[in-house]
This record gives sequence, structure tokens and C-alpha cells, in this order.
Amino acid sequence: MKTIYQALSELEKNNEAAALCTVVKSEGSTPRHVGSKMLVYPDGKFIGTIGGGDLEHRVLDEAWMAMSDGQPRVVSYSMVDPSRGDPGVCGGTVEVFVEPILPPAMVVVIGGGHVGKAVVHLAKWLGFRVAVSDDREEFCNPESVPGADAYYPCPMAELPNQLKVTRQTYLVVTSRGSGIDAEGLPSLLETNAAYIGVIGSRRRWLTTVKALKEKGVSEEKLARVHSPMGLELNAETPEEIAVSIMAEILMLRDKGTGKAMRIEEGLVKGERG
Repeated sequence: MKTIYQALSELEKNNEAAALCTVVKSEGSTPRHVGSKMLVYPDGKFIGTIGGGDLEHRVLDEAWMAMSDGQPRVVSYSMVDPSRGDPGVCGGTVEVFVEPILPPAMVVVIGGGHVGKAVVHLAKWLGFRVAVSDDREEFCNPESVPGADAYYPCPMAELPNQLKVTRQTYLVVTSRGSGIDAEGLPSLLETNAAYIGVIGSRRRWLTTVKALKEKGVSEEKLARVHSPMGLELNAETPEEIAVSIMAEILMLRDKGTGKAMRIEEGLVKGERG
């Protein structure tokens, strides 16, 4: 049976998620000592143990929540009186650090044209894993769009069948037209993607929305789409547009505001006064 450390190495190699649960404090009589570990996978399987029983079941729940929200946590349990909700009768107390192990976020560029190429280059430079997809094979290969980690030459609608889309996935649609978007977006909207952005003017997006509604796509799902995507920079060149798009993704990922950080002139004068 593989060790937890071997499993962690495989997670990194395969860009997969899990949660590492470690006993960081133990006082009195508890099932396991400080340093005991359990690695929990999204499908419910786990390696190792932190004590079994109700304690372990509660920590498993915390592990799944940590993988979902990406936030580490320390959970504390008293193991004295089950009648008041304690997970055991050992008599001691235990603290467990639950740490989500998440793969690097991935930007998936759907459309290998000029803007798509620029987004691939910038996203890779920013430290994202990057994939490219296009239904035209000649626009979806290392020669045409260099620098990506993976290539998926397929229609947009089929992409979720070939690529696992998670809450760490940012979908950037730089396709060549509204008709392509209307055909492909319904399947993307069924995924757990952290971000779905679509390039184009407001008029193009309104045309796409009309077609999607005729296909039965709900307002709730349409509200997930950022279109026109990106921050308002008056961008014109593919490189400038890529900066606008990636700035929006970084803002949303890191919970920024998108506002200028410069202090207003009036406040500066007030401080000087």
C-alpha cells in the first residue's frame, strides 16, 4: 500500500486534488498522537487514519469542505461525552489541521486565433497551467499556438468530455463567432468552472444569449458568463486584450476589486494638512 508521501507526490504529478489532515495537538487520552495523518480524495477514499470512528467521519466532512472552498482550517474536538455531541469517550482533546491540496489553476483557451495565442502566452507567464482547444486542428497544436501544456482539437461542446473541468478551471472563449458560442456554451455551463468568459461586443453576446435561451438555457446559467470578458482598459491589440482578460481572472481568483490603488489627491492633501 502506498504511503501518504508517495500519494502526495502522485497528486502533484497528476495535477489532482486531495486534503491532508494532520493531528497537530493532542491532550489526554486520544485515538492517535500528534503527527498522525490522513489523506482524503474527492471521491471519499482516503489513506492513513487519525483515529477512526465518529472523529474521523467529522474530519472527512471538513476535508471535503476544504477541497470545495480551498481554505485550510483547524478543527478541535473534545472526546468526553457523546451525549453532548463529542465524537468519543477517550477523555482527551484533539486538534486537526485540514489542508486542501489543490492543483495549479488552469486556463483553458477555446479558440486558437490571435487573442487566444496572446492569452496562452500571458497565462503561462503568470504561472497557470494552460490548455488550448479549437475545432480546427490547424489552430490547436504546438506549432500554431506554442507554449500550452495540453491541446484538445475538438468542438467546444465536446471539451468537457475530454478535459476534467473543476473549480480550479478558467474557461476563456476566444472563438470566431456567436454561432460557435451558442453551440458550445451549453455544455460548458454544466461544468464547475470557476470562470467562463466569452470574447466579443455586447451586441455579439446579446445575439448569443437569444440563441441560448431558444435552446432552453436558464437565466441562472447565463449569469455565470462574463461577456464581454475582461476589465475595461480600452484594449485594442491581442496582447492588450489578453492583459484585460487575465486581469479579470486574477481579480476574481484573488478577490480583488479592480479599482486603482492610487490614493485620491484630496486624501493626500488632507494628510499633508
